Amino acid sequence: MKSPSKSNRLINEKSPYLLQHAHNPVDWYPWGEVAFEKAKSQDRPIFLSIGYSTCHWCHVMEKESFEDEKVARLLNENFVCIKVDREERPDIDNIYMTVCQMLTGSGGWPLTIIMTSDKKPFFAATYIPKESRFGMAGLLDLIPKISQIWANQRGEILNSAEQVITTLKWYPQTSKGEELDASILDSAYGDLLNSFDENYGGFGSAPKFPSPHNLIFLLWYWKRADHQKALHMVEDTLKKMRQGGIWDHVGFGFHRYSTDRFWLVPHFEKMLYDQAMLALAYTEAFYATGKSEYKETVEELLQYVLRDMTSSEGGFYSAEDADSEGEEGKFYLWTEEEIRGNLGDETENFKKVFNISKDGNYIDEIKGKKTKKNILHLKKSYSDLAKDMDVPLEELKINIEKARQIFYANREKRVHPHKDDKILTDWNGLMIAAFAKAGFVFGNADYIGVAKNAADFILTNMDDKDNGLLHRFREGEAAIPGFLDDYAFFVWGLIELYESTFELKYLSHAIEYTKYSIEHFWDEEGGGFFLTSDHAENLLVRHKTGYDGAIPSGNSIAMLNLIRLARISGNSGMEEKAQNVKLAFSSDINNHPLSHTQFLTAYDFLVGPSFEVVIVGDLDSEDTKDIMNLFREYYFPNMVLLHKPIDRSTNIESISPFTKDMSTINGKTTVYVCRNFSCELPTNDKEKILKLLNVKNIL
Repeated sequence: MKSPSKSNRLINEKSPYLLQHAHNPVDWYPWGEVAFEKAKSQDRPIFLSIGYSTCHWCHVMEKESFEDEKVARLLNENFVCIKVDREERPDIDNIYMTVCQMLTGSGGWPLTIIMTSDKKPFFAATYIPKESRFGMAGLLDLIPKISQIWANQRGEILNSAEQVITTLKWYPQTSKGEELDASILDSAYGDLLNSFDENYGGFGSAPKFPSPHNLIFLLWYWKRADHQKALHMVEDTLKKMRQGGIWDHVGFGFHRYSTDRFWLVPHFEKMLYDQAMLALAYTEAFYATGKSEYKETVEELLQYVLRDMTSSEGGFYSAEDADSEGEEGKFYLWTEEEIRGNLGDETENFKKVFNISKDGNYIDEIKGKKTKKNILHLKKSYSDLAKDMDVPLEELKINIEKARQIFYANREKRVHPHKDDKILTDWNGLMIAAFAKAGFVFGNADYIGVAKNAADFILTNMDDKDNGLLHRFREGEAAIPGFLDDYAFFVWGLIELYESTFELKYLSHAIEYTKYSIEHFWDEEGGGFFLTSDHAENLLVRHKTGYDGAIPSGNSIAMLNLIRLARISGNSGMEEKAQNVKLAFSSDINNHPLSHTQFLTAYDFLVGPSFEVVIVGDLDSEDTKDIMNLFREYYFPNMVLLHKPIDRSTNIESISPFTKDMSTINGKTTVYVCRNFSCELPTNDKEKILKLLNVKNIL
């Protein structure tokens, strides 16, 4: 690393991504008025580069170009250069990624935008090489051309920029369509069925993303329609992912995505939001089927998060890089010689289990030298392998765990990938939801404690004390006004935390933040929520989206939150807002149901049947514990769960007035099953409770 005396202005930032570029010879500025004023006063265009700290191609472009003195000199002489961390500023990234998709038909990171000093773009690209090759213009050729056009054809550039802005103002804005009906759930199921990979699980071909919200939608759909094929698609996908190279068989956790259809060769970075959403999907699968393999996967995944991705304060870090020592995947790959050197006599069995060969399944090419390496993966389940190897299943698992620990200890001696240790409210909200849900379903108090610690960290450190959330925390500093996803995802976590603890403060905060988001993010004209609040920085446009991509959209989760909070509180205004969110995106959903599966999960809850269940009793009593086990034993995705203590230690009536007159029968824990706040007669008979909840085949 170069000496601090040669650092640029990024040296004073908190973002790990910006700090990675703080010693580049490029005269980088952070996003802000200082940069725009300089561009205006010097009559220069702006070179905007957007990425994130664990982005492989961002590293490549930095090494090739931004650390190169010749490229840096050209950039410094012709532009004012700005670096943006897309994870810190998703609002900026959202706008300019949309521009890139408009102008080029595709997008990705690093994102490269050239624009005027008033933020109007006229050129967009993703990764750009240093030198021109394979028909792709390199920076050394591109910069002089753009500089020449800026000097000699300014009018054309400005006209082009205005056209981009005109298009941007309606692209891809939503338009209200026809009311949705329940058949849209069948349409989404049909689309998933048509794209399902029968041989390897998942949907579509390469590259193959986990998309856990697709799986959660299918589980809810299976519960609704009793289509066994929906459950089959979920289970087959979860099993194939867990067996594949996308799962880290040594240290646990999921890599970002698979570059092939087999789930074998991953893009090796690990993102917090993937861990959270996949933990939720595997937890729901266990909840629905009772199969221990899904619970074991969640336990291993959460072990990784607790060990490697949890701060001492209780918050969760953002990501781990794909690269170490300048090579993608180096930390995770093994040669056959390394396997043999670690295991000795057990080598052959380990090779058979994890498909290790001398020729490898991954060719690592560095500086012209090719090395044959192995990505550990399974081709069969442990139970099938035990049969093939004629050993008891438990014995096989014990031997694999012993070998895993040896490899983990060996791997810990390697140079670790970079860890992005910033704490983001939205991604933490997802992880809080995952720990709280797993804690409830598994009856694991430790997981619930982790969720509480993280939620309390956010409440203490990332609330500006005016009901407003901040987006990022790092090195003792909370900053950046919260975005829609911060509110929606954190509220999701708080609701799950309430249902796993029945601590009223979490429910109260969930309602407060929801009201704040309605006040400051709501689109009064078109319905739904904007990405940014009404007092956020004024960018080119104010976008909103319902598209469920790598992670669910803020609007999808906000809609589900509104429905659940409406059913918990009896607040019809929140239910009406949920209906308006649905209508705001109905045209897009009707046209592309497969792009809105999390949205349709919320819609599934809305159209029902769904239930409000109130448990009246002492949480520490055996009666209540017995009733709670009932709600863990049977899969109830379409339910809100409330608790009313008999000692009035919490005032649930202040939030849920309809619980006011609810009491126990004969001093025993009693359950009220309600639909749309119309409650059946109370009961403490478990069989009757299940019948009221439409559970079939009660033994």
